[in-house]
Amino acid sequence: MRPHVVAVAVTDNLPFFELAVPLEVFGTDRRDIVDPSYEVRLCAVEPGPLRTTAGGAWIDARYGVADLVEADTVLVPACARPVQTSPPAELVEALRAAYARGRRIVGLCTGAYPIAAAGLLDCRRATTHWMNAQDFAGRFPLVDLDPRVLYVAEGNIFTSAGTAAAIDLCLHLVRQDHGAAVANEVARRMVVAPQRSADHTQYPAPPMRGTSPADLSPVLEWARQHLDRPLSVNDLARAANLSPRTLARRFRDSLGTTPLQWLLEQRVRLAQELLETTEEPVERIAHRTGFGSGANLRQHFGRISGMTPQTYRHVFRYRSGAAGRPTVTPQSAGH
Repeated sequence: MRPHVVAVAVTDNLPFFELAVPLEVFGTDRRDIVDPSYEVRLCAVEPGPLRTTAGGAWIDARYGVADLVEADTVLVPACARPVQTSPPAELVEALRAAYARGRRIVGLCTGAYPIAAAGLLDCRRATTHWMNAQDFAGRFPLVDLDPRVLYVAEGNIFTSAGTAAAIDLCLHLVRQDHGAAVANEVARRMVVAPQRSADHTQYPAPPMRGTSPADLSPVLEWARQHLDRPLSVNDLARAANLSPRTLARRFRDSLGTTPLQWLLEQRVRLAQELLETTEEPVERIAHRTGFGSGANLRQHFGRISGMTPQTYRHVFRYRSGAAGRPTVTPQSAGH
């Protein structure tokens, strides 16, 4: 067993936040949660030292472009305009070679540009920051671009929208590698909300005057505590002291989704944790998560997670050590 190697392609004038996200998610030592975990390698694609958009911050990458091909995951963070319009040939060739060898390819925000230039997104669905959508579509007409969503998973290639969506995609990859319990613990240590689903919109409508996403926090927490009940939109509306129509509008404006879709996602996430951390049968988990029956759980679980509950348990139960949900001790309370 060895760490999963994440190679980050470093280009000049790289946006600092999109570099910091994979360093935080994959580069922080969290062997108290899962071992082996990840090893991050910064790979210089251009002669260095290389600048970031943070004033005075430079990167002295220890690895080169050839090391990208040897990694398990090749990650291209957001890149500056010159890299978008004319990505280095060495990077394009390395992406092609890595993909041919079965490596996982990830583009954060405008990191989708070099991946598209390599031809890896042709006839595939992908996304990027909505502000770049028109330019991206014009440059790469063969890509099925969806500028609305937070991230897209197409086989072994992943692309995300900008900034905070990079966190969502990276947590999705942790969930894919190590299961829901580990991904949720990483999110908790980063003090971010559990991963938003891929189909949340990049640009929800501005909330009405006097409202904010925080206004929904009490009803969201209440719903999470009562997922074993057959909750309806009317139940959520009563808990929020709102009309069903107003509640639906608040969900759309603040979360970019519907109340029922949000409920389904929360139920599936709870089911994932129970499959990883308990020996309870699927029928019992179906009742604890509010699906009512194993058949109902299997239908929605498969649609959202892409696998059956039994397969999910087989894959992730023992990756998490089979000892239950990750815990934090005083000696391992760092993030």
